[in-house]
Amino acid sequence: MAVYCHLAVHCHLGRGLMFVRMGGFAVGKKRSRNELGARERQIMDLIFALGEASVSDVLERLTNPPSYSAVRTMIRLLESKGLLKHRRDGTRYVYRPTQSKESASRSAMSHLLNTFFGGSAPDAVAALFDSEKLSEDDLSRIEKLINDARKEGR
Repeated sequence: MAVYCHLAVHCHLGRGLMFVRMGGFAVGKKRSRNELGARERQIMDLIFALGEASVSDVLERLTNPPSYSAVRTMIRLLESKGLLKHRRDGTRYVYRPTQSKESASRSAMSHLLNTFFGGSAPDAVAALFDSEKLSEDDLSRIEKLINDARKEGR
């Protein structure tokens, strides 16, 4: 039986997209092949921000970076998970995401809903309202999104 010691869910609304970060760890349970550790998420965020990057590009932007070989290994693992692909640029490899940030965000949101909220969007929204201080601008934007969804029949 796994015991969850910490869970943090952060949602950011920006440029019409919802970006989700999930953090935490489980005692007595190994991460599945598709789950990312904190450093792997950090590397993916950097590569998404840059569009594409070499190991050196990633290494110079990481806070408290591990060794070059550790970053190279993590990037290769991300590639083996199907999250990155590479192309050769002279003597180095340049990596880029295999899917858009929007597609990755939708996939993460689906995983979040199914894993923590039993597939219930209303429960996820309720958790957001319970845990976050939302500004009037945030609430107005959420209200507009709901109204737009109603008009579109979603």
